[in-house]
Amino acid sequence: MAAEGCDELSGNGELEESSAMEASEVPALPPTEMSEENGSPPEAPQVSVGPDPATFCMPPATEDEEGEIPADFERLWKAAHDNPQDFTSWTDLLQYCEQESHMTASRRALEAFLARYPLCYGYWKKYADLERRAGYNNKAEEVCIQGLQVIPLSVDLWIHYINLLLGTLDMNLPESPDRIRSVFEEGVSAAGLDFHSDRLWDLYVEWEKEQGNMKNAAAVLDRVLRAPTQLYNTHYDKLKEHLNGHEPKDVLSPEEYEELRAFCRQTQKAERAEQAQEEEEERPPGEEEPATPEGTDSEELMQKIREQVLIRRDNVYQDNEGEVRKRWNFEDAIKRPYFHVKPLDRVQLRAWHTYLDWEIAQLNSDTKDPQQDPDQADTEGSEVTAKPQEETQDTAVSRNDYKVRILFERCLIACALYEEFWIRYNQYLETQSVGRGARPVLRRACEVHLANKPNIHLQWATFEERHGDLTEARRVLESLEKSLPGLAVVRLRRAALERRAGQLDQSEALLREAVEESKEKPTLHAFYSIKLARLLLKLGRNPDRARGVLQEALEISPDNDKLHLNLLELEVSGDPSAEAVQECVTRALAAPLAPHTKILFSQRGLQFAEDYSNSIESVLSVYEEHQKLLKELGGTKREAENGDEETEKLMKSEDGSAVAVSAQDPPTMPHVPITTPPPPVMGADASAQAGYGGYSSWYQQPQYGSYGYQNWNYNQGYYPPS
Repeated sequence: MAAEGCDELSGNGELEESSAMEASEVPALPPTEMSEENGSPPEAPQVSVGPDPATFCMPPATEDEEGEIPADFERLWKAAHDNPQDFTSWTDLLQYCEQESHMTASRRALEAFLARYPLCYGYWKKYADLERRAGYNNKAEEVCIQGLQVIPLSVDLWIHYINLLLGTLDMNLPESPDRIRSVFEEGVSAAGLDFHSDRLWDLYVEWEKEQGNMKNAAAVLDRVLRAPTQLYNTHYDKLKEHLNGHEPKDVLSPEEYEELRAFCRQTQKAERAEQAQEEEEERPPGEEEPATPEGTDSEELMQKIREQVLIRRDNVYQDNEGEVRKRWNFEDAIKRPYFHVKPLDRVQLRAWHTYLDWEIAQLNSDTKDPQQDPDQADTEGSEVTAKPQEETQDTAVSRNDYKVRILFERCLIACALYEEFWIRYNQYLETQSVGRGARPVLRRACEVHLANKPNIHLQWATFEERHGDLTEARRVLESLEKSLPGLAVVRLRRAALERRAGQLDQSEALLREAVEESKEKPTLHAFYSIKLARLLLKLGRNPDRARGVLQEALEISPDNDKLHLNLLELEVSGDPSAEAVQECVTRALAAPLAPHTKILFSQRGLQFAEDYSNSIESVLSVYEEHQKLLKELGGTKREAENGDEETEKLMKSEDGSAVAVSAQDPPTMPHVPITTPPPPVMGADASAQAGYGGYSSWYQQPQYGSYGYQNWNYNQGYYPPS
């Protein structure tokens, strides 16, 4: 929640507040049970969430359209829309509109700004005041309602809305007090457990007193007595003052009053009987006991009732005080509880994580052993006596789950621009409920606050796919690709989604489209070509089409060692064909590749000949060609075979291939920023997949050295000494 008592906004709107929390995501407080005589409903209503914040749009106003837009409006409007992430451009636009006092311009600017930055509660207040000053009270109410649908934890906005109603409603009408009371109930239901919600509770109590509803005021004080807020002790003092300033029957519910009255009269009767016995023993013989009037309540009885009321409330107060003390250090560590585009420092981020860790741990401990929950006694609304244990266990866990959600929502005010907190909130809610909790949070994060952050969108798509909504998962990924075109990981996720859904043709079409669209970017084109060829080979079982894709890619990027290596592995892993393998090796040796890479291909061809050749002559022929290559590149056979003096390192590429490259050669594949694991090289056996390269484990065996031939001495075998 925002810092208390801070209502001024700086020029760039630094003081914004409160959490974007949809009521459908956060259950209402456990209902407070009041009698109908109190004038309060038996259950505290939830905040009704209307349109999704992502589709926020204020109703158009035409009857008061002003003619000419101010001179600099279009310039400032264009600057804000050309760079919507620039918060200062927006505030400059808003300040200009306020300065010009132009209704139409101000509406346009505020609507556009609040659609992008809905957590800035101060501008909702400005918008409502703008409409009210212009005489449009109904529109001012609509603005407040829109703002509270997006940030129902904003105590300041609730108070602003209530004061607006108090200043515009005719309180002589019988329905007006009910309307105000209903809004108060919505406010304390949505924000009453916020640590800084005291002003809203106090306003509610004072309003009930002004209406002459002392029972309602006492009932509200009973409820806040169970809320761990910053000023918890002042509420208890006000409750005692309220009880002492009125007759008990005027502030207590009829049920509780009659119960306490009977109990105190019984106690008083027992005390008087004992006292009478003592007095009779001392009374002179023949004198009778003075008669006491029946059916009247003495001041002594009223005082005993007050004492009993406070005794029962004191237990609740002590439990609540313990809850406040446990949270105090966490709350004190939070220095910026309101929204702002400026980054938070690591200390603040760590403070939120630590607080969330603790609150979740409290819930988990209550779930395991609800009997140990100190909050158990305060889950019964305004009832003083505890319910049976089997009811209070579930209620305690539910209430503490609500506290966790409230804290998450408060956190997402200050940390709305940090993916990590949204993802963590989603993970928590997913354990509680799928559609009612986690899904709206992901939608709110992606469509309002983090529209240009790909990670959270990918999380959303994964969530929808995991829960069986493939249509929504597709929509999320397609929307992300439109907003962030060219992001390779998004296209790969789309193709993978279709593959998992059994739509191989669609998966192939997506990759083929990516190949066609990336021809002007050779490295990206090679990357997609390898992905497409692997799909065709592994799942399509069509090596000819896979071979064609790689060969076409080599025409565009003949210097791409990954393409050569994948084509070579395709030929090696299929039916042994010395001609096809040798053709791949020859093509690689003729390409503009690094010398060390060429040596690798030559060695790979030599190994294939040794493993699969039908004649010793062909093995020796390949061996001689390999020796010539070593001499041309300035190396020696022993150095190349044993790797004693090699300076190159094996680099694992994004597609999983292991290739030897010079330390000076930069990676040639495009940077893929997110999460997709590299695929195995085509045709590799599953048993050889130590990593994702087709022969990466083979190349990296320590006994073979960097080229795989350290202990294989060709001089002692088939080959003549050289």
